[in-house]
Amino acid sequence: MPEVFVNYRTGDGDKTAAVIDRELSHRFGEEKIFRASKSIRPGSPYPEELLDNVRNSSALVAVIGPGWTSAPELHDENDWVRREIVEALAYGIPVIPVLDGRRTERLRSSELPPELARLADYQSVRLDLQDAESGLTRIAKTLAELVPMLLDRTTAERPDTVHNQMRDVYGTGVQSRDIHGDVGTVVKGNQGSFHMGKGNQYNNSQHFSGPGATYVQGNNEGGIRHTFGGSDKSEDDR
Repeated sequence: MPEVFVNYRTGDGDKTAAVIDRELSHRFGEEKIFRASKSIRPGSPYPEELLDNVRNSSALVAVIGPGWTSAPELHDENDWVRREIVEALAYGIPVIPVLDGRRTERLRSSELPPELARLADYQSVRLDLQDAESGLTRIAKTLAELVPMLLDRTTAERPDTVHNQMRDVYGTGVQSRDIHGDVGTVVKGNQGSFHMGKGNQYNNSQHFSGPGATYVQGNNEGGIRHTFGGSDKSEDDR
């Protein structure tokens, strides 16, 4: 189901609604954004589709055009622009008013039907299509904060991000760049030594400290001779 419902009036904000839909679909995925003219399939009952998608959305973007508050339809309880917003408010869904263009003034409660009067108290976002980037970015950022399910696919990863996956490595594997934080490593079927990071590491092997240590595993078929301090004389030669 879509997470964001784009509400607009045909002839007064529909072009801006299409721009918003295109940008949000690019960022979050087309299936996450509902816009009636795009999302309702031909032959589907639109009243049920509209109400069902409003109720199941996580946020509603209301595009407010220059003639939005003066439109007579807004005072008709059967007007779909009005019904969609009223439905969102009734279900506790956040509504983000988007002021379309420079000429659109902020909403005044005195100019709105009583059911919509509270919209005048909501913080709005101005979107001027002549310089749309900042407004679209703000809308997308606001939605990402409101709806955790929305993942911005256009956000670049940090330059120090490292992804690792090694399978069926025969030979030497080298991990480069800095690693911050804990690292978990699972090695299966290892038949040789491996080492990661700084300092001494011992993996399934004996280890000793100090001079003169000797360890023999398996059969010894000959003698063992040590030289310490540069002398190779035996005790019998002294």
